[in-house]
Amino acid sequence: MKNNFISVGKILNFHGVKGEAKLGYSKGREDFLKQLEGVYIQDEYFEIENLRFTPKCAIIKFKGIDSLNDIMEYKGSLIFINEEEAREHLEEDEFLIDELVGLDVYDGEKRVGAVVGVSNNGASDLLSVKTLSKSIALVPFVKAIVTSVDIKAKRIQINNIEGLLS
Repeated sequence: MKNNFISVGKILNFHGVKGEAKLGYSKGREDFLKQLEGVYIQDEYFEIENLRFTPKCAIIKFKGIDSLNDIMEYKGSLIFINEEEAREHLEEDEFLIDELVGLDVYDGEKRVGAVVGVSNNGASDLLSVKTLSKSIALVPFVKAIVTSVDIKAKRIQINNIEGLLS
């Protein structure tokens, strides 16, 4: 069975001359990143030697990458983990983006659209819902609006407030 990989960050640039890199990642995921022992970059596995956070990014050091020249070839690369490992670190009410895309969205018993994407506005995740009228509505992924997610039934239940899907 082929492993599925999920991107958890991007190497933005080098940091200093000892092989450290600036890592871009989704804010609020610091605890998740701290739990990782290693990641894949360009199909190679690297153990994480050190990880610390600054206000703008994370600073990451991999075992075996000890110079500016060593890290430069990975500048701009995404870092990945196995999907199975990502699932182990999910909280009860967290989902992988690929699990949400394609789910039907219901208001009560009425189907109102389907999820075509997920993004983040800095405050919360947003579901991009293609409505029955073919327009795209951004639905905040917060408990007051998204009342339930059932991956097996391929169904998301929302509390459709006025103007949300128009």
